[in-house]
Amino acid sequence: MMKQLKFKRASQLALVLASMAMLASCGSAPTATAPDASTEPTTTTTAAPADQQELKDVRVQLSFLKQSLDAPLIIAIDKGYFAEEGLNITYERGFGNSDTIGKLGTGKFDFAFSDMYNTMDFNEKNPNDQIMAIAITQNRAPFSVISLKESGISKPEDLAGKKMGAPTGDGPRNLFPLFAEQVGIDPNSVEWTTMEPKLREAFLLQGQVDAITGFSTSALPSLLKAGKTMDDINVFYYSDNGLNFYGNAILAKSAFVEENPDVVKAFVRAYFRGFQDMLKDPTAALDAVIASDDSKLMDREAEKVRLEIALKEIFVTPEVEQDGLGGLNEERMTKTIEQAVQGFGLTSTPTLGDIYSDEFLPSTEELTLPTASDRKPLI
Repeated sequence: MMKQLKFKRASQLALVLASMAMLASCGSAPTATAPDASTEPTTTTTAAPADQQELKDVRVQLSFLKQSLDAPLIIAIDKGYFAEEGLNITYERGFGNSDTIGKLGTGKFDFAFSDMYNTMDFNEKNPNDQIMAIAITQNRAPFSVISLKESGISKPEDLAGKKMGAPTGDGPRNLFPLFAEQVGIDPNSVEWTTMEPKLREAFLLQGQVDAITGFSTSALPSLLKAGKTMDDINVFYYSDNGLNFYGNAILAKSAFVEENPDVVKAFVRAYFRGFQDMLKDPTAALDAVIASDDSKLMDREAEKVRLEIALKEIFVTPEVEQDGLGGLNEERMTKTIEQAVQGFGLTSTPTLGDIYSDEFLPSTEELTLPTASDRKPLI
C-alpha cells in the first residue's frame, strides 16, 4: 500500500481522533437492467439489530439505477456491517453522475457515488457547496468509445469523419476532444447525434450512428442482451489511450465531512468490508443484489456481464493489486486533474487536496486485496 497522503488540515485529524474515541466509548462494533426505472423501489433501509437502540440515519444516492456494481453497499447492509458501525443506511437510485453530484450538493444526501472530474466542474460553479472524494471505488474509469466491427472501425483513428452518438452531458462525450487529441484525429471531423441515455445502444444497433461514447459497464450489457457478442464489438477505453482517469468515488460535501468525521470513517470502513466480500465471492455478491431488487425486473445475466467487466477492467487493476483498495496515485491523479480542467473548460486548476482526502480510509490490512486463492470465480 502506498503511503497515505495527508491533504487536510491537522485540526480535522484531531476531530477524527476525537470522534473515533467517542464511538469506542459508545460500544460500537467495529444501471440496473430494469426496463422501467419507475418500477424499482427508490429506498432501502438496513434492519436495526435488536441490541442497538439508536442508529444514525445516513442517506446515500447511487450513480444510476441499482446495479451489480453496487454489491459492496448491498452486502454491507445485508450483513449488518453498517449497523455495527452505528449507521442506518437508506439509498436511492441516481440519474447519472452530474445529477447525482448536484443533489449531493443540495444536501439531500450524505454520500453519493460519482466521479471526481464532474465534481471539479460542480465545485467551480458552486463555491459554497464544495464536494470531495473520501475513497475511490473504481480505480479505472469505464469511459469508452464503442463501435460494432461491421462499421469498419477497428482502431480509434478510424473514428475520423464518423457519426458518433451520446446524450448531452455524457462525461466521455465531453472529454472526447482530449481522446481525439491523444489518438491523433481532429475532433471536429466527428458528427455528433444526441439522444436520450436509454436510446444510446439502440442508435448504434440500428446503424444511426457509427460509434457511441459512454460507460462500458452500461453499454456492453445492453448490446450483449440485444444479441451481439464481444466478437462483434470494439471497445476503446480512454484509459488505454492517454486518459488514465479514475472512475467513481465515494463523495460527500466538504461541510458534512468536517462536521461528521466519525460517520465518514464508519461508512467507508463498512463499505470496504462489503467490497472485500464481493471480491472473495462475486457470485454471492451478484445474488445479493438480485435478491435486493423488489421489482424482480433485474436481469441476472446482464448484471453478471456488468460485474465481470467491472472486476476485470475497473475494480481490480495492477495499481489496486499493489496498493490496495480505496486510494489513488498522486502523480496519476494530478495529471488527470489537468486533463479534466482542459476537457471541462474550467477556469482554474484545483489541487489534489481540494478534491480528495485519504484520511478516512481504513487500515492497510482492511484494504489489501484477498489473495488469488481466496477469490472465487463469478458463475
